[in-house]
Amino acid sequence: MPKNFVSNKDETVRMFKNDFLEALSRVHPSVPVIIYLPVILYTLYISVADYSLQFLTIVALFIFGLFIWTITEYVLHRFVFHFKPKSQFGEKIHFIFHGVHHDYPSDSRRLVMPPSVSVPLALLFFFLFHNLIGSIYVYPFFAGFLTGYLFYDMTHYAIHHFNMHSKFWLEIKNHHMRHHYLDPSKGFGVSTPIWDMIIGTNFRLKKEEQKAN
Repeated sequence: MPKNFVSNKDETVRMFKNDFLEALSRVHPSVPVIIYLPVILYTLYISVADYSLQFLTIVALFIFGLFIWTITEYVLHRFVFHFKPKSQFGEKIHFIFHGVHHDYPSDSRRLVMPPSVSVPLALLFFFLFHNLIGSIYVYPFFAGFLTGYLFYDMTHYAIHHFNMHSKFWLEIKNHHMRHHYLDPSKGFGVSTPIWDMIIGTNFRLKKEEQKAN
């Protein structure tokens, strides 16, 4: 199996000469939970306390938000993180956003999205959804969307640092490991392979591998 990594140890590489920018590029995996779990709970609270939305309405919008996240995860990973401009500057930008992860896939401080990137993206998505579905329904929807994001970030960290035992989690891990070490042009779903299956970017396993799974 071809290997595309520079280092498979929990080590890092310096990306910025500026110490402040360098610090912003590294984040403890607990940080997304600390930031976004209160936001999720608050948006659900607003849905009930301020807008008196029915339980089934909240559940439906929450699930819809989760669903939209799975599409967003696939699109961002495939078309943004793996976009490789041909210019030297573009290659540097690609390395900062995602190339460093493929070169140092076990770097525990660069496995979840840093707040310097995730917070502006979250605000952008919130205002986009606010305009699309309205100022009331956006809250339970966005709670589901952010839950999907948290699941993605935590899953990504677990894939690279935890041993999986259940068949479900092993398949999730193996799917992402194939993306790293077999073919980075396939397997863009991290928390779920569903869109790879639907769109056709899933891996074609040999019969021996299929039987082993």
